[in-house]
Amino acid sequence: MAFTKGEIVLSLKGHDAGGLFCVLDAQDGFAVVADGKGRKLATPKRKRESHLKSVGTSAHPAILGLQRGESVSDRALRCALAAFRDSEQTSMEVTQFV
Repeated sequence: MAFTKGEIVLSLKGHDAGGLFCVLDAQDGFAVVADGKGRKLATPKRKRESHLKSVGTSAHPAILGLQRGESVSDRALRCALAAFRDSEQTSMEVTQFV
């Protein structure tokens, strides 16, 4: 289960279980994730891919900027994840996995 840069994932294990994160990098069974609040872009979290569940992607400018390798602020990442979480369709899918 390989994740791609910019993919939005749900944490299934750990103290951050139930939280939404954006994948910054993935390799060797691990994904590097950040949410812009508890895990900032400067100090992302390295998590096992088996502890994450893919919930989709977003067309938010911050997510697209990450995919292109552009500099994105923590605030923009938080806004992108909040917009993703608040969409009605995604909200129902995320609560099913928690």
